Amino acid sequence: MELWFSERHTKNAQFSIRTDKQLFSAQSPFQRIDVFESVEFGRFLTLDGYMMLTEKDEFIYHEMIVHPALAVNPDIGNVLVIGAGDGGVVRELSHYDTIKRIDLVEIDEMVIDVCKKFLPQTACGFEDKRVNVMIQDGLKFIRSVEDQYDLIIVDSTDPFGPGEGLFTKEFYGNCYKALRETGIMVNQHESPFYENDAIAMQRAHKRIVKSFPISRVYQAHIPTYPSGHWLFGFASKRYHPIGDLHETQWNDLELKTQYYNTKLHVGAFALPNYVWGLLRDVE
Repeated sequence: MELWFSERHTKNAQFSIRTDKQLFSAQSPFQRIDVFESVEFGRFLTLDGYMMLTEKDEFIYHEMIVHPALAVNPDIGNVLVIGAGDGGVVRELSHYDTIKRIDLVEIDEMVIDVCKKFLPQTACGFEDKRVNVMIQDGLKFIRSVEDQYDLIIVDSTDPFGPGEGLFTKEFYGNCYKALRETGIMVNQHESPFYENDAIAMQRAHKRIVKSFPISRVYQAHIPTYPSGHWLFGFASKRYHPIGDLHETQWNDLELKTQYYNTKLHVGAFALPNYVWGLLRDVE
């Protein structure tokens, strides 16, 4: 008998992975958390039945949500991470000696505990002494912060359930307020491919454009995410993601990345025409 995990992407399409066994399952105060073992993708984490990461392809997501901002502004010192309880974002941030402080705000402590136990490849980022973990609602936390961070990374779940508030106009406005005058905000921007995902993406982009003078979208290929075509948002008070790229300076760091590089950085902002169209419709 075979055991398969399936995630429905639309009413007519789903993504399935054959699993060897279920390693963990529990209901936290916020969501159901499951960890499975698979042959093809290794261990993987799901929240409320939605794929969050797999050991095989998580490096793509985490490298692309972190390194572009650091390649644009090498002087980033204070970072706020909202969500990211799996530890992958802080793992990538920990490669930069120039970063002084990493504040991580996660609403669900169980996610952190589960990832530390079952996904140490990702959760190893929590071992960095610069990481300060705060278990609370990111939406409430950001309201009281002003002119404090050089970079905010919003590694939220999809725009429903615990992550719903992290896609609002109020939230993005508060992120702008929390950033210093050279601040950058990076967020996971959903997929443009399936209709419902594209609508959520447009809604978020429209609100970010209203809050930040510079707002661009870039892409990556993540096999286990809906359609495999995933977007990220780059919003800034001052820096342009291409015009202000410090290519030589970033390459001199000689960081070992599996997906990101500065040539890909430039290309990632060159979007397909159908995505340009979706963005223009709300800009």
